[in-house]
Amino acid sequence: MTEPIVQIRELSKLYSHGEIEVIALDRITLDFGAGEFVALMGPSGSGKSTLLHIMAGIDRPTTGQCLVQGTDVATLSETALAEWRNQNVGFVFQTFNLVPVLTAFENVELPLLLTALNARERREHVETALELVGLADRLKHLPRQLSGGQEQRVAIARAIVADPTLIVADEPTGNLDAHSAADVLTLLQRLNREMGKTVIMVTHDPRAASYAQRTVHLEKGELLNEAL
Repeated sequence: MTEPIVQIRELSKLYSHGEIEVIALDRITLDFGAGEFVALMGPSGSGKSTLLHIMAGIDRPTTGQCLVQGTDVATLSETALAEWRNQNVGFVFQTFNLVPVLTAFENVELPLLLTALNARERREHVETALELVGLADRLKHLPRQLSGGQEQRVAIARAIVADPTLIVADEPTGNLDAHSAADVLTLLQRLNREMGKTVIMVTHDPRAASYAQRTVHLEKGELLNEAL
């Protein structure tokens, strides 16, 4: 493996529901190398999405460490965390999470509004990102004017527009037909191979996992033997 971009050490996550304690992750130790494309697999409730959310700084571990490019994400304040996430991590959701009243251009531009870039620089970044995902001709389209596959590609453009090193994707093909899913997975593969992005993708679909270089299996919050 190349130099780790993510280092997870003895990481656990517990949730409390009244008097019931649920162990989402149980002492996970795992590395993800820079420039890898990894699929996280496991049944529903295995802790895949929880692990992804901790890596992206959306959730915090109960115990243990998650270092991303040497930063212990859990130690950052909410303000510092938001800034760190905007610069370092692109998140792709299953449900696209596009703002329905904004155009494709405006949706992709959103992360850049938190940066020091001026309007011209933001436009260049957005146009480059939309061109990369094959939607340069859809700048002014609203989400409802796009297909599901196109919406997800806009979401990927939004995830990469600030040029993060790490892309995390949570069931990115879960709401797509087979053809659109293949397009999205090929795009993630290109971002990994041609642009050197580290991609960590949660999926339950073996066909989606086949696009990755390595598969990591979780079950009941525990790490199983990896399939290389």
